[in-house]
Amino acid sequence: MLQSGFQRVTVLPRKPKFDCDLAELMANVDTTYIRRGFGLTKQVEPLVQAEYHSRLVDRIREAGNELTFGTGAGAVTIRLADSFGFCYGVDRAVDYAYQTRTQFPDRRLFLVGEIIHNPHVNARLQAVGIEFLQPGSTGSFDFSGIEANDVVILPAFGVTVAAFHALRGIGCTIVDTTCGSVLNVWKRVDQYARDGYTALIHGKYHHEETKATASQVFRHPNGRYLIVLNMDEARLVTDYIERAPNALSRDQFIDFFAVRSSTGFEPDRDLARIGCANQTTMLAGESLAIAAKVGQALERRYRSSEGFDLADHFRSFDTICSATQERQDAVIEMMEDEKGPPDVMVVIGGYNSSNTNHLAVICSRYTATYHVADAACINVEHGTIRFKPNGTPLDASEVEAEDWLPGDDLRVGLTAGASTPNNKIGEAVERLLRTRGISLD
Repeated sequence: MLQSGFQRVTVLPRKPKFDCDLAELMANVDTTYIRRGFGLTKQVEPLVQAEYHSRLVDRIREAGNELTFGTGAGAVTIRLADSFGFCYGVDRAVDYAYQTRTQFPDRRLFLVGEIIHNPHVNARLQAVGIEFLQPGSTGSFDFSGIEANDVVILPAFGVTVAAFHALRGIGCTIVDTTCGSVLNVWKRVDQYARDGYTALIHGKYHHEETKATASQVFRHPNGRYLIVLNMDEARLVTDYIERAPNALSRDQFIDFFAVRSSTGFEPDRDLARIGCANQTTMLAGESLAIAAKVGQALERRYRSSEGFDLADHFRSFDTICSATQERQDAVIEMMEDEKGPPDVMVVIGGYNSSNTNHLAVICSRYTATYHVADAACINVEHGTIRFKPNGTPLDASEVEAEDWLPGDDLRVGLTAGASTPNNKIGEAVERLLRTRGISLD
């Protein structure tokens, strides 16, 4: 089983999703801060459907997510994961972006970063006149060109506290599409910092969402955070907590986590009380396992103290995004089906999409897996596929594979990250079938 090495951890139950207090207050009293759209969903729906809909995907879904094309030995069975593609948060963000363009046809529109991590979706938004602001070498944004009459869209990942306050200071109109699942994590991190706990975040320190989440601690004077990428980095933390023989020294710890921690982080002080959180698109099982390991380390370190109560040293809430969990569960179910995993798995989504990368990681443990950014990566004429192998750096080049669709009676599975629209999934299926000489005409 995929997650057999992960320990289970009991977490406090998830409360209903909510906006952070500041956002809720501002949405109620400030007409230049918008979180609920403009009531134009029906007006922009035809455009969104035309841009991102796929009749082919609908056809496969109606057949129970599995459909065979062609006949005889050359037939190809396409199996779609039971959950894939746009999640509610992404769908809402894209909808709000188009609503904003419609609401303000004559004003300058800007987007902080990318609305989501999908090149096709971002290109289409640029085509309707939304200008993308890109971060500088330090990862921060330059808002010096923004004026009070401009409209600025915040992406589904959210923005840092500093960026938010900088935009508020300009006085421009802000349309906030931050996902509710991300806001749920922010709420927990804010609580940790308020109560004197270091926020230990399972995530990618360079990712927009993790940066925004970590910045929530700065709403409190002594707020601190530490970011771990995986279980290996989490073990560095737990070894230090337990004073293990192989633990990093204080200076080594500070050096290793320099870009992954708040300024002035002091491990001897800041690892005594920890609250766990996570980037919403990380591997769910690993997030739970990291939380369990940290809790166990703190218990072993402090249980001999008089009046010991683990809650004084450790907190963990369920901040795993339900859409991320559902998509990961769906590919595991496909891989562990009684028929066996597909002969080939194609995962569609931007290479900088965290949730898409994790879907590819899961699938690759079972079968030949190709993570493609777009349907265009499938070259029908030459029978090749361009893809990013698992574990390669974000800036690494794609590689190309030939004869990637082996054998007869082929079974091909497909899934897509939460930022991939259905039309790109449908195009990938069509190209794949044409590579095998099967036409849908």
